[in-house]
This record gives sequence, C-alpha cells and structure tokens, in this order.
Amino acid sequence: MKKYVAYVGSYSYTGKAKGITLFDVDVARGSFKKRVEIEVDNSSDIITSFSGKTLYSVEDYGVVAFRILDNGAITRISTRKVNGMRPHHLAIDRYDRFLYVSGYHDGKLTILKLREDGSIGPIVDEVYHKGLGSIAERGSRAHITCSKPTQDCKFVMAADPGIDQVSIYRFTGKEGELRLLDAIRVERGRSPYAFTFSKDNRFLYLMYDMTNMIDVFRYTVSEDRGMPEFEKIQSVLTTGDNRPGLLNAATCMAFTADDAHIFVGNAGDNTVTMFRRDAETGLLHAEFNLPISGEYPKDIAVFPDGKHIVSVNHESGALSFFRVDYEKKLLIMNTNEIPVDQPNCCVIVPVGN
Repeated sequence: MKKYVAYVGSYSYTGKAKGITLFDVDVARGSFKKRVEIEVDNSSDIITSFSGKTLYSVEDYGVVAFRILDNGAITRISTRKVNGMRPHHLAIDRYDRFLYVSGYHDGKLTILKLREDGSIGPIVDEVYHKGLGSIAERGSRAHITCSKPTQDCKFVMAADPGIDQVSIYRFTGKEGELRLLDAIRVERGRSPYAFTFSKDNRFLYLMYDMTNMIDVFRYTVSEDRGMPEFEKIQSVLTTGDNRPGLLNAATCMAFTADDAHIFVGNAGDNTVTMFRRDAETGLLHAEFNLPISGEYPKDIAVFPDGKHIVSVNHESGALSFFRVDYEKKLLIMNTNEIPVDQPNCCVIVPVGN
C-alpha cells in the first residue's frame, strides 16, 4: 500500500507547539501517529506542491519551503520574506510555478516565483487592497483571506471580507503583469472568506464565514473579450438545513479527491456539513450536519481513501477522526483524538515510491 504522512501547522507564539507536527497516516484505520515536531514560527497555513516534493508553510513575515524526503521527513531549503505582515493563506498553481500569499493583517497579495527545485524565488508581483468595508469586527478595511489562480491559470482571484468583494486579476506569469480586471461584489456584510474551483474549472465555490453561506458560480471566459464571467446559480447554508446561530462562522471547505463531496466546518456550533456535488450542474445538496467533538474546526482534511476525515480543532487543541458512512449519512468517530496545541491546518501527502 502507498505510504502517507500528514503535516499539521500550529501557532508557536505560546511556546507549547513548535510549528509543524509530522504524523504517520494509517489510511485503512483513518488515524494518525505522531512522529516529530519541526520548528516554524507560527505556521498558520501549509500547502504542498503538485509534484508532492515540496512543503510550503507560512512563517512570521514570510514563507518557508521544505523538501519532502522519501520517508516523509522534511528538510528546510529556503525562506523568503513577503515585504509585509505575517501571511494568512497559501496557494500554488497546478504547474508549481508560483506561490500565492494572502495577507490578512495588511490586505496584501504577494506572488512569488518558484524554482525547479521547489525553493522560493523572488517576488514577481504584489498589490495592496484598499477600501472600506461593512464589518466592524474586521476594522472595516482590507483583509485578504484567500487568493489562488483559476484552474486554467489565466486569472488570479483574491477574497477580501474586509471590503466585501473577490478581486479578479489578470496574471499569467509575467513580472509586473498583475492587473485588476473585475470583482465579484457581494452584499455588504456577507464576508467572502474562502473559495475553490472544481477540478474541471467550470464552477466556483465561494464561502462566506460570518454569514454561513456558500455561493456556487458557473465560470466561463468570454470568447470575444477573453474576460472571466461568473454566473451565480445557487446559495446554500454551510450548516445544511439548520439555521446557524448568531455566533456561528464557517471556517473551511475540503473536497474529496473525485470532487463528488465537500466537507464544510462550522465554528460556534462546532459541526461539519457534508454536501453531495452534482458533477454536471455543479449544485450542492446537503447530506448531514453533525458535531466534530471539539471546538473551532479550523480545517478539515479528507483521507486518500475518501472514507475518513480529520477535523483540526483549534480552540480545543486536538485532532478528531471520523469514518464517513455515505449511505447512512453519518460520521462515526473511529479512534481517540490526538492533542495538538493551537492547530490551524492539515495536509495529507503520499511519500516514497
């Protein structure tokens, strides 16, 4: 059987966590076994290259790259500052050419060149969002929480809950090319927080954290002008059919490998909702909304078999593990939780030959 490891990023400023925790993964059982901790200053997000050879992590005021060895161990190969405050979110294009860095604290989008060996090169382009929003809790100013390229790599998009929009930029890789083309402007106070595209590049799923919603858009590029076009076709509650409470916030989305299901985490009521996704229409259908036995599910990772998930519970400081019963529409806790201080994110990666 193929071997997998998991990397979990944590805040380290309290001194209880080092930054990244490496786990061996038991896919059949749906569980982790802790191996070692690696020092990284406040790993708020981590991501792997599409080649599976490099791990990238947020580090205070910048990003760090690690080479993934055959046994899953990682060795630091480069670091790079982003000329701004500590980043919030990382993304990478499917050709492993660029690293997209979202700045929550300063509203800055930074694009970094990636070298063939996976190390981080210089800044290719950067832009600060400006403007006033409608959410007092976020200071009514720009905060970029998610940025990534479209699957066709023709455009870069950046979600900003501080100014109530998702900015759309033209960027295909040339230095200094980043140029604002358009934006998805949402209702005031909706708080667009994170998004992802279907693998076939036909649909965009935009999650609003403070209003517990997901909007589904059909994505096309106009033939005459070559401009991106988004048509909203559905809105659903991230809590399924349950009306969320006032203190709820949607936190994360995780797709199964076949794009057939999406798991969404909800803080406040501390639940996960599973949606079935129609591949042809792109529409979502809620299958269940169930508790995750922890507090603040900041991230969810789906196991490679698609039969298990792990909930990264930030406030309660633990990972909880579940088997997914798709037929009965249930989550079944299948092993003991594992304590991890202030965990933020998790990726599961194949290693070895």
